[in-house]
Amino acid sequence: MRIIITGGSGLIGQALTQSLAADGHEVIILSRNPDKVGGLPQGARAVEWDGRSAQGWGQLADGADAIVNLAGESIAAGRWSEARKQSILQSRVDAGQAVVDAVKAATRKPHVVVQSSAVGYYGPRGSEKIAEDASAGNDFLASVCQVWEASTATLESPGVRRVIIRTGVVLDKKGGALPQMMLPFKLFIGGPLGGGQQGFPWIHLIDEVAAIRFLIDQPAANGVFNLSAPNPLSNAQFGRVLGKVMGRPAFMPTPGFAMKMMFGEMSTLLLDGQFEFPQRLQQLGFTFRFPDAEAALRDVLR
Repeated sequence: MRIIITGGSGLIGQALTQSLAADGHEVIILSRNPDKVGGLPQGARAVEWDGRSAQGWGQLADGADAIVNLAGESIAAGRWSEARKQSILQSRVDAGQAVVDAVKAATRKPHVVVQSSAVGYYGPRGSEKIAEDASAGNDFLASVCQVWEASTATLESPGVRRVIIRTGVVLDKKGGALPQMMLPFKLFIGGPLGGGQQGFPWIHLIDEVAAIRFLIDQPAANGVFNLSAPNPLSNAQFGRVLGKVMGRPAFMPTPGFAMKMMFGEMSTLLLDGQFEFPQRLQQLGFTFRFPDAEAALRDVLR
């Protein structure tokens, strides 16, 4: 297969590229700086794009088997000023439109487009168990996810299968949120954030990649899928498991007001959460390699 990945230099994109290439597939990563995309395996290459159009790469969609759209400015790279909020939203609109333009211009259209999104779609939900049919939230993160998902919605009319993945917190020691979460535990000051009862939907990077590949390969996969382990924990519970695996205590809470002073509105990433369940993914027959948080963390940190 030939798979095009936007946002392919990120944590998920890199791991997905390695997995696909190891099985002999051709992988094309779209990047603003292709010369800086190092460590690509045999069968993978980086192609330049501007992040907002199909110029220079759109012809590659003709005959491609799949496009995985992971592109979007990081939501955790700095405080959310109004300008930064607009940039976060616009980056997702632009990337989605570029994918739409490329697919619509293709004579032999890709079989499937995998559209990235996140658990933030649902907004803060307390102790509610969240499956794919839950309604959208009304905070900034929810609006970002709704815009992100809608960016490629018009592809469904030309008959392209479209899959939306609402991903939880991806666990890997080389990137994502886990290295930052580990720091206070290393200093023996780890513990719950805020009240600690907020949901913490997590997924091992290996399962994230396997789920994406499963959804690419499954002709019956269509629509929204939650990508998180079937055993979500509260923030406090996850902290206790992380402390246990690291051999560190997990008793030092970080007050919510302190997080809000440090990060402003962006503190919602740490203080709010969801108990997300991968209902449709499991119904379709996907089996998690790491359904348990302790086993997942021991594998990640071994």
